Amino acid sequence: MELKKFLSIHILCVLIFVGFLYYFTIFIFLDDLLSLQSSTGKFHSFFFTFMASLCVFSFFVCVLKDPGGVPFSYLPDVEDHEASDQESKRSGLLKKKCDKCSEYKPPRTHHCRICRRCILRMDHHCAWINNCVGHRNYKAFVALIFYATIAIIYSSVILVSDAIHKDWNFDGVMHLKLFYIATGVVLIGLSLTLGTLLGWHIYLTMRNMTTIEYYEAKRAAWLASKSGTNYHHPYDVGAYKNISLPKQIHEIKDFLLTARRKDARTVKIKKNKDMVKFKVRCSKYLYTLCVSDFEKADKLKQSLPPGLSVQDL
Repeated sequence: MELKKFLSIHILCVLIFVGFLYYFTIFIFLDDLLSLQSSTGKFHSFFFTFMASLCVFSFFVCVLKDPGGVPFSYLPDVEDHEASDQESKRSGLLKKKCDKCSEYKPPRTHHCRICRRCILRMDHHCAWINNCVGHRNYKAFVALIFYATIAIIYSSVILVSDAIHKDWNFDGVMHLKLFYIATGVVLIGLSLTLGTLLGWHIYLTMRNMTTIEYYEAKRAAWLASKSGTNYHHPYDVGAYKNISLPKQIHEIKDFLLTARRKDARTVKIKKNKDMVKFKVRCSKYLYTLCVSDFEKADKLKQSLPPGLSVQDL
């Protein structure tokens, strides 16, 4: 069961930390600073609760969502075999078999020794979500970092503001000061860490790279410089296109991988004046893809596996 993923020390630590952070921020720092009964206090309480909810939701998606495995029925395209080995190696897109799985793997796929399988567009294995970060859950992972960064910075500001305006003239103040200082150090440290991680993944997104590909590109660039040539990451098509194109590219890739599953039955294609809708049905689920570019839709139809039943509606 997928719920077994939550039986991890790292995940339990994250959930406990989020619970304590929410309680301290709302019921101690914010209540002491503005009072939860005031309209301003209610507004800040609602905003922080909203951000914390988005953070927890994204966290659950990262933990439970399959990062994207290679279908057992996957085979390289015929066109790839027609290209020479020299051209394939030069482009960096050579299809090959995994040494661990002994199965073909698409480009940008890497084997995770912890998950014990190949992951599509694998970025890294994250212990804090007890899952790989890959093709299917990368967006949720970046969203998690984004929401967590905002929430922790927000909590840090509330803490510092409360500490500045607090009346410290009472008994036992030293213990409370130590609590505020320790909490502040943790929150500011986490803010810097998560902010740096968020900036890193924004940079990778703008370059259309994964963390693994970044280090592979560094080595490739070093080798290219030694031979007097320049290296260019084959998937980098410019910052704007790198950000705007991946959504539909990933959807098309998901659709084709689903259509190539052994349990894929039929593909229904419905065309209207605005778009072409593809529906592929497997034994467990139905995958729907909408394509507004009719030329792309025709190419996609031609890319469907020959043994699949295609119905034009």
